[in-house]
Amino acid sequence: MSDNAPSMRRGLSARHIRFMALGSAIGTGLFYGSASAIKLAGPSVLLAYIIGGMAIYMMMRALGEMAVRNPVSGSFAHYATQYLGSFPGFLTGWSYAFSMLVVCLADVTAFGVYMSYWFPDTPRWIWVLGIVFFIGALNLCSVKVFGELEFWLSLLKVTAIASMIVAGLAVLVFGIKLGSASEVTSGLSNLWQHGGFFPNGVSGMIASFAVVMFAFGGIEMIGITAGEAKNPQQVLPRAINSVPLRILMFYVLTLFVLMAIYPWPKIGSEGSPFVQIFSGLGIGSAATVLNIVVISAALSAINSDIFAAGRIMYGMAQSGQAPASFSRLSRFGVPWMTVIVMGTALLLGVLLNYLFPDNLFMILASVVTFSIVWVWLMILLSQVAMRRHMTRTEVEALHFPVPFWPVGPACAIVFMLFIFCVLGWYPETRMALYVGIGWLALLSVGYKLWIVRQKGTLLESFKLKRS
Repeated sequence: MSDNAPSMRRGLSARHIRFMALGSAIGTGLFYGSASAIKLAGPSVLLAYIIGGMAIYMMMRALGEMAVRNPVSGSFAHYATQYLGSFPGFLTGWSYAFSMLVVCLADVTAFGVYMSYWFPDTPRWIWVLGIVFFIGALNLCSVKVFGELEFWLSLLKVTAIASMIVAGLAVLVFGIKLGSASEVTSGLSNLWQHGGFFPNGVSGMIASFAVVMFAFGGIEMIGITAGEAKNPQQVLPRAINSVPLRILMFYVLTLFVLMAIYPWPKIGSEGSPFVQIFSGLGIGSAATVLNIVVISAALSAINSDIFAAGRIMYGMAQSGQAPASFSRLSRFGVPWMTVIVMGTALLLGVLLNYLFPDNLFMILASVVTFSIVWVWLMILLSQVAMRRHMTRTEVEALHFPVPFWPVGPACAIVFMLFIFCVLGWYPETRMALYVGIGWLALLSVGYKLWIVRQKGTLLESFKLKRS
């Protein structure tokens, strides 16, 4: 590469990275997908988020240990290749890019649902088409512009969530009557009066893990930003230590307040449950404001996911595990090829929203859960493999070691395997398991036909040169 060739730029500060991860993980899964999780588990969904959040935090610490020790673009696909082998790294990188594509499809689907709140007679696919072109153009900007916009979008929804938590707690503590909703009784008793804390049994809570884990998807983006972060050894530990706990707090407290002020059986799947609740309580203006917030949240999540896919494919292209075109950068230092490919693939969302406008979100969420949990599992296994090859002196020199080693990572690995069992057990999510296994099988064939054959050709050339 020449000196004048474009290169990745370290233009992301600590606040950019922190809010980028919040932007990806606090989005559609909370504002829209939480309705599906509540329907499955009732109030016990709070316990599901706590358990899932603990496993996610352990995964993030494993990623942080590797990223601080070796901050590179491509992050966990690179680590899987380095510590587990070329084949696991290939599966990890492509599976993550696939999950980002599918989660974007889910997000643009949710965006169409949100816009239906104001324009119920307009076909959803029209909104989906518009947002695909807008986000695609945005991702071609420089990383600094991207990070700054993502910061403000994420700050908007985090502020809205915090304000709603405070307002909801005030309603509960002071017994404030809300609007014209005299038929709605707010109070903590809503958490157990409508069938108990486990209205659908423990099995209902377990079934909700498919949506719960989907909601946490995107938090691993912190590791991807290592190649463009300023002072990654300082920035990454701060971001990793703060974001998972904040996400868990936002999810648990937010759903706690929602289910306390509004009976959970009435929280349906039409539109965002946040907007539905405040509209049902007779607060029309608040519902309008919240719809603006959830729309910005969808924009933020789609934006972050395309960014993540671009950076992971850039790292894989550099290591020869993806076409070389994915490593080409624009003059702004942006891997533009992935943006074009993702934008084109997202046009599929227009067709899907036209064909399956009602049940599309749950199907896509389950497929994403399989792919993202696979990536999290590979992150954990990569960290374990790294540790096994390190000397005691090298372990002691780690700047950001995993806590509770080795029990913590082992428990997280078992939990990730458990999620695969959940997907296969319930009929609603079983298709996601089949799609996921089929995807891994397809990747395995692609690896053998492309990577293995490529290596064989290079080896033969080397032997011919030596002879």
